[in-house]
Amino acid sequence: MQLGLLVVVVFLSSMDLTGSSKVVKGKRQRRISTELSQGCARGCDLCSEFNGCLRCSPKLFILLERNDIRQIGICLPSCPLGYFGLRNTDMNKCIKCKIENCESCFSRNFCTKCKEGLYLHKGRCYVTCPEGYAAANGTMECSSPAQCEMSEWGPWGPCSKKRKLCGFKKGNEDRTRRILQAPSGDVSLCPATTEVRRCTVQKSQCPEGKRKRKEEQGKQDNGNRNRKDTKDTKSGTKKRKNKQRGATVAATPASPAQ
Repeated sequence: MQLGLLVVVVFLSSMDLTGSSKVVKGKRQRRISTELSQGCARGCDLCSEFNGCLRCSPKLFILLERNDIRQIGICLPSCPLGYFGLRNTDMNKCIKCKIENCESCFSRNFCTKCKEGLYLHKGRCYVTCPEGYAAANGTMECSSPAQCEMSEWGPWGPCSKKRKLCGFKKGNEDRTRRILQAPSGDVSLCPATTEVRRCTVQKSQCPEGKRKRKEEQGKQDNGNRNRKDTKDTKSGTKKRKNKQRGATVAATPASPAQ
């Protein structure tokens, strides 16, 4: 008898728990349904009482603004300053630029417009243009030195080495061009006006070297002739002396025999 009563009590308790869970579930569903209100702002397809818009119309961008610990979604035709628009098949989003002092960006890490007073250079913002660059045409964008207006290169000059045009095999040749217009009038921002390259020529003796060699050869020949003449003179003198000595000996009479 007691066992039967126990079974009945357990059965009734389970019925109460099931009913209460259905009540809690029903309350949660009613709460969600009230959050997804039908009175969404214009351009918003799905919204929440606590989080604003959850899904925007296809052509609009959703921007999430932080309010304490919550994020409130709003729908915009274009993203505000400091954000760039990213289009997806699910939903278009406004994403914050990650570059310091940037007002408008193309992507997270490429700025297209800096805050007032700052210079833009290759997607970054600077207080002054980097070395070798200057603001172009009164704007706040740093221009490259390549934007200098330069003349065409002149012809290559003769191959030379140590200011000589002969007497070597390998040397250098150069060519020049002029600066027609420089950014802000500063020619130091423009590229080089002189270009140098190595050159090779058929080695030849310089004209002055040839003359010098001829002169040296002539002096050497004259010296050889002078030495030969001196030698010949000495030899002739010696021969004459020997001939005279022989003649003197021949002219001396022999002593009579004793």
